[in-house]
Amino acid sequence: MVHGDVTVAVHTRPLTREELLWRAVWEIGDRVAAVDGVTALQVAGLEHFDDPAIHCSVIHTARVDWPSGVAAHKVIRRVPDEVLSVGIPRTRPAVAAVRAAHWAVSDRQAALILLLTAQQGLATPQQLLRTTKIMRGRRRRAFVRSVVRDIALGVQSLGELDFARLCRAHGLPEPDRQVLVQTDHGRAYLDVRWRNGLVVEIDGVQHRWALAVSADNLRTNALVLKGDRALRIDLIGLRVHTNEFMSQVAQGHAQLGSAAA
Repeated sequence: MVHGDVTVAVHTRPLTREELLWRAVWEIGDRVAAVDGVTALQVAGLEHFDDPAIHCSVIHTARVDWPSGVAAHKVIRRVPDEVLSVGIPRTRPAVAAVRAAHWAVSDRQAALILLLTAQQGLATPQQLLRTTKIMRGRRRRAFVRSVVRDIALGVQSLGELDFARLCRAHGLPEPDRQVLVQTDHGRAYLDVRWRNGLVVEIDGVQHRWALAVSADNLRTNALVLKGDRALRIDLIGLRVHTNEFMSQVAQGHAQLGSAAA
């Protein structure tokens, strides 16, 4: 059965996902085309992200006919050794993730793709960081680089000055930072605390690994039992939903009264 100019199937059933990927590459031209973006990540094993489109890329100077069902992307250049030659021609996960973030329909989707790539071990945070330095992208350059820095550096990348700026922008006094407290489980440092008892803990990616979630929950529960009110904000969420999270912080601060910061 014919499925394009150069693709012929020896069966009559619908093409499988893998066969559709091969068809896309063959129809575009296997010397110039590569499966890219989210599709390349899915081939590498990406889970919990649904995108049925087939994303393929070619160099911007290539003259090709794009087959039906393919999300077409032209890139300025290829990163050295970015295309894997074993199996379906596809870009390496770090490259695919950064490109997918630039091609995403929103900042939120871009951040999710980068997070899932790191969390599922498809590319290390360091690989993502190196890739952002050699791939500029056409959209949301600053946002992608900031999210990757957050993933690579964790909660410290937000920085005291960044959170202080957000507090001022939302009419909040500057809180104390890295406050040492004593809990039933020993000493702990709080990311942010006001003297009226409002605590904000900003979670980087490392807070979702292994037993870190349990340790964080124990600490938060201990604070609440001692009378503090604790809010948890994931770092990427703070970048994507800045106003919503800061409004919650402002509401919590107002409810506890205006004791000195």
